[in-house]
Amino acid sequence: MSSLKKNFSYNVIYQILIVILPLITSPYLSRILGRDGLGSYYYTYSIALYFMMFAMLGIGNHGVRSIARLRDDKSACSEEFWSIYLFQAINATIVILCYILYLYIFSGYLLYLQIIQGLFVLSAFFDINWFFFGIEKFKLTVTRNIIIRIISVILIFTFVKTRDDLPTHILITGGSHLLTQVVLWKFIGKYVNSPKIKLENIISHIKPSLILFVPVLAVSFYNTMDKIMLGSLNTMSEVGLYENTEKIILLPSGIIVAFGTVMLPRMSHLFEKDDTKQIMYNIDRSMEFNMFMSNALMFGIAGVANLFMPLFFGEEFAPTGKLVLYLAPVIVFKAWANVIRNQFLIPIKRDHIFIISVIAGAVSNLLVNYLLIPTMGALGAILGTVVAELIVCAIQTINVAKELNLKRYFSYFIKYFVFGLVMFFTVKLILLLKYIILNSFLILVLQIIFGATIYLTLSFFLYDNKAQIIETVKNNIKVIFNKQS
Repeated sequence: MSSLKKNFSYNVIYQILIVILPLITSPYLSRILGRDGLGSYYYTYSIALYFMMFAMLGIGNHGVRSIARLRDDKSACSEEFWSIYLFQAINATIVILCYILYLYIFSGYLLYLQIIQGLFVLSAFFDINWFFFGIEKFKLTVTRNIIIRIISVILIFTFVKTRDDLPTHILITGGSHLLTQVVLWKFIGKYVNSPKIKLENIISHIKPSLILFVPVLAVSFYNTMDKIMLGSLNTMSEVGLYENTEKIILLPSGIIVAFGTVMLPRMSHLFEKDDTKQIMYNIDRSMEFNMFMSNALMFGIAGVANLFMPLFFGEEFAPTGKLVLYLAPVIVFKAWANVIRNQFLIPIKRDHIFIISVIAGAVSNLLVNYLLIPTMGALGAILGTVVAELIVCAIQTINVAKELNLKRYFSYFIKYFVFGLVMFFTVKLILLLKYIILNSFLILVLQIIFGATIYLTLSFFLYDNKAQIIETVKNNIKVIFNKQS
């Protein structure tokens, strides 16, 4: 199996795990903690996450790109790693001290929870995932995360029993996240040596990290700031509704994100070799697969939401069934932009386009949130997110129009959009069986089976000739696997 196939397989396994484990714990936690408890958790976590982002700056993408370019030279790679990490360690230390100051100044009824959430901030000091992604050692990170995440799930079911156990839940999740960062240091000595690092080498990483931090910060305004604004302008209950809605939409799309994670170092390497033919081939295959998956997820989840959400999270979260319908389009926007960003803009260092797009998205999101959240609550935050993701996707697409085959990519979108629409209405028709079949779970199972069958049948068999059928099946199952890699 080629390294690309292996890396994709490891990432799919991990992304599926990321989907499955929260799907196991979320119904339990939603019923145990309730809307207010869940809202308090994600409100305080969102604040800690901001400090964690500042601690990392743009080191994640900058580190992957830098290490990927030098991975064949151990001496140069070692020097690059230590110079980047020392910059990260200094910056993270400053941010951790700032978080402690924040806790002292802004103490309130959530102070105890915010103190425990500091484990996430501390984890940024030890985070070297970017190095292992850069050298494409995905197996190591995936194995580590699988073990630790499974242990954390067991601990949650063991120790989180009542609404008073919210601090325990934060301690388990924060502690497990910190542990996933620390254990990687056991393996670093195998891949790097210990060269002498000059101060100018450390300083050289400030500018590129700050440049790549701007989009990270901007994206956070419509991925994280939403919860803070909801908690501040509305109620913790609305934060709980928003979080569970977002979780159902974004967790399954993690499989799509796996492609971006795998392809970023690979594409950076191909651009370094100036292998244009392979670059365009990878982008084309990735875009078709992303459109295939994202339209299936968007219409499938939206179609079953009204029945699925109260069954899954409990009747207290029944309003999320309607919210899912509004948020579902971001799956397609994210899938499209993921290919353009991770396989073209970042590898080719078109950072300014990426930055402009996410800043525009952040500004629009803040504006919509400010106007709609006070009166519409979670729905206002969702509309802000949809507008932001659409703007980001549009700006990035317009700026690569002359270099990428957008007409072909749009044909993929239209094709799978139509197939998804047919699936959506099929699923909705099956919902009429509720007047005959009183078992909601059975109706949900029928919706999923018939919906998936319709979509896959249309995707794989409605073509003009057998060659297209074979090619389409190959593209969607093997996705971006390249036999020559």
